[in-house]
Amino acid sequence: MKKYIIYTAILAIGLVLGYVFFGPSAEGSVNSKKVTDLSEDVNHSEEHQMWTCSMHPQIMQPEPGDCPICGMDLIPAETGAEGLAMNEIKMSDNAMALANIQTTIVGNISGTDDNKITLSGKIMANEEANAVQASYFEGRIEKLNVNFTGEEVRKGQLLATIYAPTLVAAQQELLTASDLKESQPGLYKAVRNKLKLWKLSESQIDQIESSGKVRENFPIYATVSGTVSQKMAEEGDYVKQGQPIVKVSDLGTVWAMFDAYERQISQLKEGQKVTITSNAYPNKEFEASVSFIDPTLNTKSRTVSVRATLNNKENLLKPGMFVTAKVAMTKGNTMEIAISIPATAVMWTGERSLVYVKTNPNEPVFEMQEVTLGTKNGENYTIIEGLSNGDEVVTNGTFTVDAAAQLQGKKSMMNASGGKTMTGHEGHLGMENLNNTVDAAKRMDVASKFQEQLKTVFDDYIMLKTALTNDQSEKAKTAAQTLQKSLTQVDLALLKDKNANNHWAQLEKELKASSNEIAQTSDIKTQRNHFISLSAHLINAMKAFGINQEIYIDFCPMANNNEGAYWLSTEKEIQNPYYGQAMLNCGEVTETVQ
Repeated sequence: MKKYIIYTAILAIGLVLGYVFFGPSAEGSVNSKKVTDLSEDVNHSEEHQMWTCSMHPQIMQPEPGDCPICGMDLIPAETGAEGLAMNEIKMSDNAMALANIQTTIVGNISGTDDNKITLSGKIMANEEANAVQASYFEGRIEKLNVNFTGEEVRKGQLLATIYAPTLVAAQQELLTASDLKESQPGLYKAVRNKLKLWKLSESQIDQIESSGKVRENFPIYATVSGTVSQKMAEEGDYVKQGQPIVKVSDLGTVWAMFDAYERQISQLKEGQKVTITSNAYPNKEFEASVSFIDPTLNTKSRTVSVRATLNNKENLLKPGMFVTAKVAMTKGNTMEIAISIPATAVMWTGERSLVYVKTNPNEPVFEMQEVTLGTKNGENYTIIEGLSNGDEVVTNGTFTVDAAAQLQGKKSMMNASGGKTMTGHEGHLGMENLNNTVDAAKRMDVASKFQEQLKTVFDDYIMLKTALTNDQSEKAKTAAQTLQKSLTQVDLALLKDKNANNHWAQLEKELKASSNEIAQTSDIKTQRNHFISLSAHLINAMKAFGINQEIYIDFCPMANNNEGAYWLSTEKEIQNPYYGQAMLNCGEVTETVQ
């Protein structure tokens, strides 16, 4: 018994000694593994750590060193953009709020209309009910009783009075022939018929004959009732026989004209019922039937015209009004619903149409996407290619997102290829090459008159910039108000090219919004915040249209909460509007626009 007790004691002592000597070693092994893993993670993190300059954040290098521009020591770059794709850009919450960047989900997400085709179009006058009132004889319009387009006329109403020299001679023939009607009845009848061909009534001819006097002025009466849709002559005009004077439309019925895409044609047929709605009466539906499908396809837009005739006895529908139609699809058809986006989402370069897509639903991450546009219906474009159902696109502040993409060397409107800056001395050259690429972008060909008007806008901008430079908030407020007036004087009609016209329309909207914010406040900090967006959009305009003057694009890396901001100047000397007298010479010239 004593022997078993001794054996048990020896075993217990052995277990204790084993734990004492070998337990820490095993734990050390585990800790050693943890330290090794941590070291690997640190090394892995260091491999992906980028280094930047606090004064020139466009510089990115994979290792520490000196800034190739100013020579300052590089600092570790923030890792907030980690995980972004090559051409994705992440905006800060401050930048999103400042630029009022808004997004819209495109396509049909709910699926409630999956069994219907949606067509966009507009109301037109029913051409079958149109009538042209012409002059039946040659002469001068002495009196025109139609005063304006849209005026209502009734059948039999006096439209115009015309002095007709040819009728004067014909009346004289009538008076002569009336004296010979007994002896030469054939001649008398021929003269009367001649006057009838000029639409003179029997009573008018009898009155001339009985009075024995020649009339110089003759009336023209309306042959139909309706609305004057076009005045085709003015009082005092000399008109030929058969020349139109006014166009009258009967708006008791109107046409709804729609564009249907090639892939939708098989779902449409004449007599098909459609439900039509309009922005003017959002809660009212109009029932109609397809009355005509154009037999030819528009090769540019790849669409056909589809027409429905609508009863308009209440005169609710006006020609030019935009409408939407829903057409039931054939059962079992899985045709894709066409996607449309607001026109404010689209940027034009002269050759490409671009939008910014939000690639992360939970964070403000965007990427530029090239799209192919279809027809424009109201303030929306139909997308033929480039977007999918459910994509979220930037619909307000698009140019601000694009400016941020340019700053970070990502694909942008003026830089189709994108690309990060390089390291060391090559990095400096890489930035210069990027600027040259921007300068070499295709400038839109516009009228010199438009450039002169844009020059006035630029001069007012310089006044605003100078006021901010001198810390004069009241003068900045006044300059912004003057800038707004100059923007209203820019004539959009001078831009004959569609892309140039659309491009300026978007820029003008952004410029007006930013200048309006500056003009409504005397707080210079708020003014400077909105000056960031104003400058970004005006820089875009200067590059796209030019003003026949050499100007400089300056950059301050510390402005906009150290995210950097640009402005325009007429001289090379830096005069910083974002910090004014506090840091007047902070910044550098990055580009020269010829």
